[in-house]
Amino acid sequence: MVAHSIQFTMAASPPTTRPRVIVLALGERPHIANEAQRLRPLVEQVAEVVVFDLEFKADLSKVEADFAIVMGGDGSILRAAHQMGYHQIPILGVNLGKLGFLADLSPNELLSVLPHVCNGFYKVAEHLMFECRVLRAGKQLHHMLGLNELCILAGRPFAILDVNLYVDAELVTTYSCDGLIVATPIGSTAHSLSSGGPILRKDLDAFVFLPISPHTLTNRPVVDSADRVFELTVNGPHEGTAVVVDGVELCGLTAEDRVRVERAAPRFKMVEVPGRSYYRTLREKLGWGGRLRSDDKR
Repeated sequence: MVAHSIQFTMAASPPTTRPRVIVLALGERPHIANEAQRLRPLVEQVAEVVVFDLEFKADLSKVEADFAIVMGGDGSILRAAHQMGYHQIPILGVNLGKLGFLADLSPNELLSVLPHVCNGFYKVAEHLMFECRVLRAGKQLHHMLGLNELCILAGRPFAILDVNLYVDAELVTTYSCDGLIVATPIGSTAHSLSSGGPILRKDLDAFVFLPISPHTLTNRPVVDSADRVFELTVNGPHEGTAVVVDGVELCGLTAEDRVRVERAAPRFKMVEVPGRSYYRTLREKLGWGGRLRSDDKR
């Protein structure tokens, strides 16, 4: 259907110097801040910490680092991706939240694998990001880089909304719904999944289009290649109709606006360590097939 785009890199030999590392965590949550402070000296035993940021506010655009350790949940990793912007570096996620599809390691697992990662024994998986632009009369009004999803939400007065979908300038369909989600494979296990959308393997370059509470049963999720240009318009937006990117409101919409979604140049990067396979994560987080047997933890 869509060609895989995952790219792996592995060090040919151990690095001659200690890696430069960024540590990010959401310090407003005491248990996360305490854990980050506890782990910092242990991280510094094997790596040079060049940024230690508990507010996700540091300017990372010119920071040279080999990878970042992000402590929290998937929301923290999403914050980190936005903080890095167009200067994405690989992220090693430590789960101090709930499900943790992306932040997959426990603190104890981090301490176990970190020396190996610092010696270059890891893979880097690259994933799709997108550009969202709001245009009016051909002029760009708003722009945002996204990782998870873009949503057009009806807003007040909470009536049915008609959203037009164009693919490469061709009208595909008009959704009558409470809103529309456009999700990446990374975002397919977030808002899209909770709204009944399909799970896309993370290494696909594709988008899923999912109407929220569609008015007709013929409207179903659509998956298409990220090689195309997608545009969304709303015939009669409400007072509160808005575009939301990764949980942040970008702007309100008028009937003259076109929301353009297309593949972004930067790639979201995750450090992958042995034993943490994609399907194992899905089995554990979603409870597929009940409890894993001890001989099936691959």
